[in-house]
Amino acid sequence: MLFVRHATSAGMRQARFPAGLAADPSGLARARALAGALRDGVRDGVRPDGRTWTSPARAARETCAALGLDARPVAALAEADHGTWAGAPFAEADPDALAAWLTDPDAAPHGGESRSALAARVAAWLGGRPSGVAVCDAGVIRAALAHALGVGVLAADRIDLAPLSTTRLTAAGSGWRVAHVNRKVQV
Repeated sequence: MLFVRHATSAGMRQARFPAGLAADPSGLARARALAGALRDGVRDGVRPDGRTWTSPARAARETCAALGLDARPVAALAEADHGTWAGAPFAEADPDALAAWLTDPDAAPHGGESRSALAARVAAWLGGRPSGVAVCDAGVIRAALAHALGVGVLAADRIDLAPLSTTRLTAAGSGWRVAHVNRKVQV
């Protein structure tokens, strides 16, 4: 399973909570430049089997189009619902509420979805043993890594995932193995 973090958006550049914004033109241009390398799969050691999924988020769907991928939107790949924080700058979140959200995976002080709920949703999707390519945001990829490694979502927060980087999980026995994380696709 090859995960691709979607292209940058204005919200990412402005340090805002995800809110379904469009991918920015420079990120989409970079995705178009990477399209052949990703489709060929030679550069990052995987040959996608043709199945592709995307988060329903606009930036993810636009990234798929720029990459030349005909992907099916899947609700399980959506970033967590950030409730009242959606679109707001990180710096404007109430510090106590933000601290609770960052230290308690079951907290949802914004009225949206907790990070443990996101992790459970992603784990359930991985339980179907998907293979192919999925384009989504960092929270989903971190949840997939936490599931594969058998660690909590707080531990997965320590993993950097650059826009348009790839993370590969391989099915092994009754679980998943991590083949690579945050790899930049070379053109």
